[in-house]
Amino acid sequence: MSLHQDAVVVDCHNDLILLVDHFDQRDRPGHFKDFWLPELRAGGVDVQILPICLEPAFQSEGGLRRTLLLVERIHRLAAEHSEDVAVCLTGGEIDAAVAAGKIALVIALEGAHGIGQDVALVRTLHRVGVRVVSMAHFGRTFLADGSGLDTTSRSRLTPQGIEALREMEELGIVFDISHLGLGGVDHVLELATRPFLATHSACLGITDVHRNLHDDHIRQIARLGGVIGVAAAIPFFIDARHPTADRVVDHIERIAEVAGIDHVGLGPDFIDDYYQQVFGGWIIPPDLVTTAGHAEVARPSDLPRITEALVRRGFAESDIRKVLGENVLRVLRDVMTAPAGGSRG
Repeated sequence: MSLHQDAVVVDCHNDLILLVDHFDQRDRPGHFKDFWLPELRAGGVDVQILPICLEPAFQSEGGLRRTLLLVERIHRLAAEHSEDVAVCLTGGEIDAAVAAGKIALVIALEGAHGIGQDVALVRTLHRVGVRVVSMAHFGRTFLADGSGLDTTSRSRLTPQGIEALREMEELGIVFDISHLGLGGVDHVLELATRPFLATHSACLGITDVHRNLHDDHIRQIARLGGVIGVAAAIPFFIDARHPTADRVVDHIERIAEVAGIDHVGLGPDFIDDYYQQVFGGWIIPPDLVTTAGHAEVARPSDLPRITEALVRRGFAESDIRKVLGENVLRVLRDVMTAPAGGSRG
């Protein structure tokens, strides 16, 4: 616990803003303060990438409106809790927030449904604070196919997707390859010139589901300087029957063996509380098993279990610090702080 609390902990993926919005709509605006802030503090989280994932009802006509409303909610949340959290737009701002004892929030898109085919909106979303973007979720956008289409379509990026990737790299938006279909992953690896993240993925070589990455993709992501955040909170990705912290470390070890310790991080994907509160249980994504055990790492307060397992397995302290946050911080500082070619405003 001492090591965990002293290290900089970066969580690449927590869908908490969906649950905050759920309770906002039910006149319970204190949910973040009452539940998530204590959880984040108990888990030692210093940097939280906050994805905006659109529910199916908003993934077409209402996509941009819903995206902007949730972006605004994140900014309001930061204003309401300015002593504890800060929305960060650059690597320097992340470092300053952490040094001040605040949780640095980085706004992300999990699926670029709100962009449609209007690539100019990438720049608009950058203006309002978005700094991490994935192009698709399980289904299809105008930019790319999501991983849920791998059994029927292995499409590469569309022309608009290629343009959007180039725009992100120029602006200093971190590309997120998680959820991208296999054809899109291959295409991004051909085109990318900057480090990027797989914010919440795991190893196909351990758990055979379409959302996980095979070893060759892991090597290529590392070659570009990228990092894979292990989706510790999703049983289907880790081990449906035994989703323990030790099993999470199996995935960490596999990535370290394949690509090196500098290319693995944490992207737990804390979504269980949202599913339980909103739907009364899990909504099973396409092509995944219908039953699974309860993840040992289910909330941010469980994150020290991963550190404990890493120590027990003999990882060096310096390597543990890399996994907990230093690796992802390197990518955020690199891409967010120094846009390629500079921003045009």
